[in-house]
Amino acid sequence: MFDRDYEWSALENFATDPKPGATLGVVSGRRRQGKTFLLRALCQATGGLYFAADEGTDGESLHRIGKVLAEYVRAPAPFVFDDWHAVVDALLALGREHAVPVVIDEFPYLVKANPRLPSIIQNALAPLREERDASRTRLLLCGSAMSFMGRLLSGNAPLRGRAGLELLVPTLDHRLAAEFWGINDPRTALKVNAIVGGTPAYRREFARDDTPSSPDDFDAWVIRTVLSASSPLFREARYLLADEPDLHDTGLYHSVLAGIAAGNHNRGGIASYMGRKSGDLAHSLTVLEDCGLITREPDVFKDNRTTFRIAEPLVTFYHAVMRPLWSDLEHTRDATALWQRSQRRFVGNVLGPHYEHIGRHWTRHHAGPELLGDHPYRVGSGTVNDPARKTSHELDVVAFGLDDDNRQPLLAIGEAKWGETMGLPHLERLRHIRALLTAQGRHGAQAAKLVCYGGAGFTTDLHGRAAEDDDVLLVGVDDLYH
Repeated sequence: MFDRDYEWSALENFATDPKPGATLGVVSGRRRQGKTFLLRALCQATGGLYFAADEGTDGESLHRIGKVLAEYVRAPAPFVFDDWHAVVDALLALGREHAVPVVIDEFPYLVKANPRLPSIIQNALAPLREERDASRTRLLLCGSAMSFMGRLLSGNAPLRGRAGLELLVPTLDHRLAAEFWGINDPRTALKVNAIVGGTPAYRREFARDDTPSSPDDFDAWVIRTVLSASSPLFREARYLLADEPDLHDTGLYHSVLAGIAAGNHNRGGIASYMGRKSGDLAHSLTVLEDCGLITREPDVFKDNRTTFRIAEPLVTFYHAVMRPLWSDLEHTRDATALWQRSQRRFVGNVLGPHYEHIGRHWTRHHAGPELLGDHPYRVGSGTVNDPARKTSHELDVVAFGLDDDNRQPLLAIGEAKWGETMGLPHLERLRHIRALLTAQGRHGAQAAKLVCYGGAGFTTDLHGRAAEDDDVLLVGVDDLYH
């Protein structure tokens, strides 16, 4: 197990809680994050029952869980259940003597076949019900369909207010991913992260522990793992959409994602890319957001402006690099030439935006008060109007603090460049934007730090200026990892 101490502790405390009364927990997260590994390990460590649902009819699922439950209690023959009321009561009976975890994995499959199941569990866990009060069963429902799991405990859902644990198993961030993949060179680690993100299974099961042996091996690694038609990673991005039950018209959603991957990050740009009206995309964007495939990020300076970002790096890589060449990739035995032709799209549409995202993440979670003068409370991107020049300026990183009066002073503004050596012109641009924000009366703008995130390094002049001016911070790729 790698870096799941928090999740393991939460599951352990929930599963071994000795207090009387059956309790419910919900575990969710995108596929390949290690949820099943955690839950199987929990059951092995505590003597719990693990049941993995399949896609099938309701009757078949009742038959399968009857067989699993009989094996668990060592009954001479499988139990026969006519409905889920009896199943849930049988699971509650397992905890009459001591706390015992009962895991139902891939819970959305069961609900797809029987939509009444959440209501049945709600009724089974009702207060003052003897089967519940006399039980110490710790029932854990798990699923990877993010849209479904997000609705399970929300709004007027039957199980709202019933859960004593709601655990999300996240992806690894860029630092943990580098450690997990065993990559010591920061630039190589960031390039790998821009393709496969922080999903643990992509190293173990999908790439079979094949990692770039050196910076010079990165291109060859991409060709033999991600771009090889015989590799599981080759089609994974397409399967991620197919796994979501709410994505009925996958062609439409692939087009929306392709528009974002092509550099269109607002609704109007995506609509123009697809040849549709902006209003037509509201539902599609909401569904993709509910599924966890995209994130909606508000402009920190303009409440009515929103940008969309693909949350899964492999999906971005697929749409920016692989999809335009899909037919050629499927039929070639050596993707070297195709990969070389894709370098511009990879750098501009994959690496560049990902580097900006990592810069914001690092600023929010790793750049402490010793660098920015205070703890970053909110970090995002923003657009600043320049009336005199009749234009606007994009800021890749904007950091705010939080003072005792609940005001959010501006701590820092920054620009991120992956493939361009940053110099004095980049710094002067940030100075000009800071002056505009000061003129607008933005709290803290006058003292805000000016941060250059340079993926290709910095000029000697800029290094000299940063050494003389405490307001100027230079953040290289090494800094993001150390």
